[in-house]
Amino acid sequence: MIHLVLNEEAAAQPKELTELIKRCIEKTLESEDFPFDAEVSLSIVDAESMQTINREQRQIDRVTDVLSFPMLSIEDGVLLVEDEDIVDDYVFLGDIVICYSRACEQAEAYGHSIEREIGFLTVHSTLHLLGYDHEEGAQEESEMFAKQEAVLQSLQLFR
Repeated sequence: MIHLVLNEEAAAQPKELTELIKRCIEKTLESEDFPFDAEVSLSIVDAESMQTINREQRQIDRVTDVLSFPMLSIEDGVLLVEDEDIVDDYVFLGDIVICYSRACEQAEAYGHSIEREIGFLTVHSTLHLLGYDHEEGAQEESEMFAKQEAVLQSLQLFR
């Protein structure tokens, strides 16, 4: 089970959008055999806010589509969940920040639905929360992207 903590903008979105995001996170966790109930903080922001967050957190002064801020430690490629990581029966995985306007632009540019784009960004970000990093090399990138595509296919979120 997943518990989403929504920022004001995320809470103002149509229920269908937050339910889609929740399903994407749940399916990703299921595909990874994550054995705990999880909590994720979800923020939906505008382009200006996303650029600020990206600049302050990553020293990259530009708008991006999604950011992930994992909370769990990883040791030798293994996600570590300690007793102190479990609060109120949930493991807090971290934060997902989605720039909705950028997602809309990308959906149009790629010729698919906004639901598919939000689904992609959510699955991608959730995999980052679980320790995957496509910037670590070609093999890691290939593995992560294959996992993303499998989850999106299972959710019937096609290009």
